[in-house]
Amino acid sequence: MKLNKLIKYLESIAPLSHQESYDNSGLIVGDPNTKIKGVLICLDSTEAIVKEAIKRKCNVIIAHHPIVFKGLKKFNGKSYVERTVMQAIKNDICIYAIHTNLDNVYHNGVNTKIAEKLKLRNLQILAPKQNMVKLHFYLNPRQIEDFQNSTRKKIAPPGLQNLHSMLSAKPNNKKGVAEMKYETTLAKNEVSAAIRFLSENTGSSSLEYHTIPIEGINNEVGSGMIGELAKPILPKTFFNRLKSAMQLKGFKHTAITSEKIQKVAVCGGSGGFLLQHAIRAGADIFITADYKYHEFFDADGKIIIADIGHYESEQYTIELLHGLITKKFSNFAAHCTKLSTNPVYYY
Repeated sequence: MKLNKLIKYLESIAPLSHQESYDNSGLIVGDPNTKIKGVLICLDSTEAIVKEAIKRKCNVIIAHHPIVFKGLKKFNGKSYVERTVMQAIKNDICIYAIHTNLDNVYHNGVNTKIAEKLKLRNLQILAPKQNMVKLHFYLNPRQIEDFQNSTRKKIAPPGLQNLHSMLSAKPNNKKGVAEMKYETTLAKNEVSAAIRFLSENTGSSSLEYHTIPIEGINNEVGSGMIGELAKPILPKTFFNRLKSAMQLKGFKHTAITSEKIQKVAVCGGSGGFLLQHAIRAGADIFITADYKYHEFFDADGKIIIADIGHYESEQYTIELLHGLITKKFSNFAAHCTKLSTNPVYYY
């Protein structure tokens, strides 16, 4: 089976258009037409992960975090990013990242998995996406080729990372040219950048496109998750549950402000930007990672902030992806990494 079939499946769950503007999800290294021999699933694609993939005869790595966030100008092995990419290319290993697009989906998303581990119910996206639009545009064969050549060198803006996944209709021949219609979903404030990128990288100053507003709020796409315990429990009891469920040696938290905990907000990874959403939603506790000292004061006696660590908060993403892939495909082996890529150690 070819890699593009696996990519198409993963992006049906977590479309690239749902990733944040700073992100770089998608196929980072390799050819989408590569025949899959085996898949290794991890949080971070590092040199050690590439070595593990070689040892386990896997030629595809599915990682949560992208190994490349911004353009690389040199490949001389001076950084772990360069060495990882070089090693992957040398050994014909493809690297695919599924990051904030997987964070931002309700069904089979990172935060839903965390909520499942904590036995939360009545789940809702904490900060649903709004002001979304559907963008339709048409490209002829030459423009398609120009666009694909450009995106091998540049990172396309949100909604335009994978042209294949945006194909939505049969050829449009109204101009006497076999154009293809494409459709993607993105935030209203991202449309201008998308059109500009399309125009600049298809050689067309008169690109045919139109947008359709998506009314209201999309409750199945957005950041974080909020849910409830079956019944209110003492903070100490919940803290013990949190340590057990998330396999924690310990965690940082602010002062306990509630006699009981029932409403719980979560965000895998760096979720501090969602604190006010958690407070407005009436959460008793907000579980996330990467809080700085002064940011803990922002709890302001209104909520408990629990910083459980970035790796720890997202560790079950490996289990999530493994389950999705093995349930759908049986013609190749999919493995969870045996390595911890957590760069943080505790003494």
